[in-house]
Amino acid sequence: MNEPIYAMIAVLAVSAISLIGIFTLFVKDRTLNRIIPVLVSFAAGSLLGAAFFDVMPEAVEAGGNKVFSYMLIGMLLFFVLERYIHWHHCHDEGCEKHYHPATYLNIIGDAFHNFIDGALIAAAFFSGIEIGIVTTFAIIAHEIPQEIGEYAILIHGGMKRTRAIFFNFVSSLTAILGVLATFLFASEIKGSIPFILAIAGGGFIYIATADLIPEIHKERKSGRMIIQSLALFFGVLLIALMKEIFPG
Repeated sequence: MNEPIYAMIAVLAVSAISLIGIFTLFVKDRTLNRIIPVLVSFAAGSLLGAAFFDVMPEAVEAGGNKVFSYMLIGMLLFFVLERYIHWHHCHDEGCEKHYHPATYLNIIGDAFHNFIDGALIAAAFFSGIEIGIVTTFAIIAHEIPQEIGEYAILIHGGMKRTRAIFFNFVSSLTAILGVLATFLFASEIKGSIPFILAIAGGGFIYIATADLIPEIHKERKSGRMIIQSLALFFGVLLIALMKEIFPG
């Protein structure tokens, strides 16, 4: 029975995309600082696109309209997490040295999403090798723009490049847990996937609207405002396009 082996190879390939930030190690700090605000705008768009074109439609298809209540739970959960992070940091000395709460929320939300990706890949390989390969390529197509945005969020939140690459990669490894859980507890996991998806979707919406879009609004130079707005729209459209081309 080779399905678990194929699924593990597939999720490792998907997880490797999270290392895309390595390319920025060859970019000067001044150049990166000019690019990051645009990438943060792109990240906001890609998170919204992922939530509304990818995550929530899949959750509704599998779990019906009741998953929307779990999306709300996800948004409220991420609100509580952010409030806790703010409170915890502001009771420590040197509060300003901590990362922006959006970095932590992004890691948590991405971990949820990657767990589901792993579960979906495992389920696909369980149905057949060919279906598993197609599903893996579809997820890779969706992940590339999203991982670029998620890396930008970590940098914008105050992480050094190597640290951001590391944590982005670590959060992607929850896909391995998704594979293992699916093969070990297939019936139990299958029933929970729509609701975990909805919670992740709510988290994506919260991060984009509560943390990233307010940062975009801080820009006051007209030229950069236009560029950042276009980056946001492009992030949404790119996810929608990827979903249309690769309906995984």
